[in-house]
Amino acid sequence: MDHTEAVRIKATERYLLDELDVATREEFEEHLFDCQECALDLRAGAMFVEQSKVALTDAPAPARQAVGAPAKPGWFAWLRPAFAVPAFAVLIAVIGYQNLVQVPHLTQAVNQPVALPYASMNISTRGTVPTQVTIKPEESFNLFLSIPPDSTYSAYNLELHNPAGSLKWALKIPASSPDDTRSIRVPGDGLGEGTYTLAVTGITTSGQNANLGNYPIDVKIQK
Repeated sequence: MDHTEAVRIKATERYLLDELDVATREEFEEHLFDCQECALDLRAGAMFVEQSKVALTDAPAPARQAVGAPAKPGWFAWLRPAFAVPAFAVLIAVIGYQNLVQVPHLTQAVNQPVALPYASMNISTRGTVPTQVTIKPEESFNLFLSIPPDSTYSAYNLELHNPAGSLKWALKIPASSPDDTRSIRVPGDGLGEGTYTLAVTGITTSGQNANLGNYPIDVKIQK
């Protein structure tokens, strides 16, 4: 999925509302690794949802009915002025703050050039010597991955496993030629020190999977 397609199907909004089917959801999650704009939109949307929950939870409850008064339907009680006005006032304040302060600040930060650490890896090189990279706490880094062109494969699947062996993320990339070197941005969120493993699988034109190797990445945290 590219950015144009994500905008066309309103992927961010539908992702937050859990309206995407499984296949589209996985494609959008893969797209988030490479698209900072969509990642920013998703973060802003998630913040709005969380703030909405807080606002609605903290809003004052409607006054109790007098003893003997007939019961009222409860499903739309939150629309009553005593409840809705304070809640929506908070929501408007949240939206205004995000539009005037947070989103412009985050957008400016995204548009600024950043010098990230990097590591290079050639999957045709067999061996046990890990690729090394030193990062600051929670800092992302770029992984330059060189995949020798092979007409046997139409795509590749990348899986990063943490030092405990658990899957951290997976990414499917199409094959290209003659130079199949990719720049993969590895998110720094939750990235601790230790030896990670990048499992590379080639996907043939007939849909079969072929294990192309497991490659260690030794992550050091700068003190």
